Amino acid sequence: MFFRCIIGLCFVLFSCFVTAQNGITGNPDWQIKPAVNEGFVLIHRTSIGHLVKGYPSIYEVNVSKPTLGNKLWHLENNKPDIGLSFQCLDFKNPKQLGYALIFAPYVELPLNVKEKRSRVIMRLCWGATYITKSFDVVTNRKNIAIGSHLNAFVQFKWFWHFQLTKNLRFEPGFAFTHASNGKSRNPNLGLNVVSLNAGFNFLIPSKKTKTEISKIDSSTRVRSKNELFAFAAIGFNQHEIATPELKTFVVSAAYQRNVRNTHKFSAGLDLFYDENFIHDYEVDFQKKPVGIDQYRMSARLGYSYNIGRISLPIEMGYYVFQKNKPNGIIVSRIGVRYYSKCGLVGHFGLRTHFAVAYCFEYGLGYRFFIK
Repeated sequence: MFFRCIIGLCFVLFSCFVTAQNGITGNPDWQIKPAVNEGFVLIHRTSIGHLVKGYPSIYEVNVSKPTLGNKLWHLENNKPDIGLSFQCLDFKNPKQLGYALIFAPYVELPLNVKEKRSRVIMRLCWGATYITKSFDVVTNRKNIAIGSHLNAFVQFKWFWHFQLTKNLRFEPGFAFTHASNGKSRNPNLGLNVVSLNAGFNFLIPSKKTKTEISKIDSSTRVRSKNELFAFAAIGFNQHEIATPELKTFVVSAAYQRNVRNTHKFSAGLDLFYDENFIHDYEVDFQKKPVGIDQYRMSARLGYSYNIGRISLPIEMGYYVFQKNKPNGIIVSRIGVRYYSKCGLVGHFGLRTHFAVAYCFEYGLGYRFFIK
């Protein structure tokens, strides 16, 4: 289930950008971007310190296309590049961590409006990675960072464009890379790598004529400043290593304020039903919860950055109701949402407690526009 959802997410994210039609497919030019990263494993828990044997390297080949500027979201985001990244991460610990093979769609957003020879860029990259060495109770029990071969992959990169020639750029910068399975399999402390990178961008111009821009497509413009958003989602996790899969459910409702097409703020309530929480309740109180005691509720605030119909929310909440506190009182979420024209919303999120992953969420929602 986890494997299918992560791979499906990669293709959905990329297809959402590509099917923006003409903004990418209408541009016949291609870019090939090799890059090398050298960095270190960020030891966020002392218990994973024994896994660090050296300074990891990341080798990338990226394939991308520039957007044309005939879509409103292109212009709002300073005509970004959209592409696919293929990476190999060498943890420099082949016995316990091995290598990470990565496949991930990405978008690269220029942070300044004016096009010039030197320009600051931010990359947002979210996909899947196969890590060759994961926890095994017999052969690799010291690897308490990664509990499964397939993991979600997130990378944030900040770098500079230095235009050397018409078709060649030098791109130095730094990156933060994260891999984990969202506690779908324990153990799952996750691995973080901070790195410096150097790459080149080779533009391969086509002889074909680019799509002529006759008008700007503004179909992604928000229909109203105010909206109500509700969604329901399911997730999966484990309580301990090699224990049965447990389900999590959430129903959420929120008020959202569109400050601009690219910026959204929200406030809402989340109601959770977690089999993991019920297990902890039974251990603490020596009885099964009944009625409302089976649930917990959080009040949350959030911010989303929007790239066309793709929204990237960051939300922080406080458990206003829960009978016991196995995960503390603060809950947070990062995610990806796809906003369709008709109001339907596809939701994928990672729920955490104090930066410790709790579960991935897979759900559907709907936006109600308030005129």
